[in-house]
Amino acid sequence: MAKSFWKGAISFGLVAIPVKMYVATETRPLSFHLLHKKCLTRPKQVLHCDVDSEYFGLKDTVRGYEVSKDQYVVLDESDFEKVPIKTSHAIDIQCFIDSKEIDPVYYYGSHYIEPEELGVKPFQLLRQALEKTGKVGIAKVVFQHREHLGCLRPLDNIMALHTIHYANEILPQEEFTPGETKTTAAEMDMAISLIKAMAKSFKPGEYQDEYQEALKKLVEAKVKGEKIVVPSVAKVEMADLMAALRASVEQVKVKR
Repeated sequence: MAKSFWKGAISFGLVAIPVKMYVATETRPLSFHLLHKKCLTRPKQVLHCDVDSEYFGLKDTVRGYEVSKDQYVVLDESDFEKVPIKTSHAIDIQCFIDSKEIDPVYYYGSHYIEPEELGVKPFQLLRQALEKTGKVGIAKVVFQHREHLGCLRPLDNIMALHTIHYANEILPQEEFTPGETKTTAAEMDMAISLIKAMAKSFKPGEYQDEYQEALKKLVEAKVKGEKIVVPSVAKVEMADLMAALRASVEQVKVKR
């Protein structure tokens, strides 16, 4: 059973809908440990205080904000709960927009939103209204000690909150200059033909993390003492772009 990590309300206008928020994604890469190279044992990570000349653990630490050189204000969890801002306990919808207005570069996280028992009717009303209008809500909400900007949208019978970057968090792209070049009409037609030949519906279940599977096999091979063969990489040649495009189209046709 999934466990919610945040409880509050969706707030827009004078309407407040009690909801719970859950993490929507997870990754499970192979886990590797840092080992002492000499004897392959895991080291103990300890903290050291130069002032008191003593070692200590994480349980003996506090959060401090540096207000001036070596001068700190200490905050505990109860202090974070007292931050005087509405979005500490509310997904505060600022406005409604068309989702296509948000460039994908802004997205970075996904969460599931479901209503508390008393909020089912207004929750479903908002979800259905968003579906009918084709709009999403731009909202602000506080969790993990920061105020996130998010996009609230319908997702089947619940809603999803996708966290999005603030404008000042997006790095400028002006420094990238790939250069200008001219393409022929024939090259453009062939490129479009290749795109159309490779076009299909997106089915997430068709894609797997092949690197993780290959990494597992590599680990198994090392355990058995087997020789690891590095796969050959095809050399990329762009001598004839048109020929490469045409061959690519034919290759896709054969595979299908």
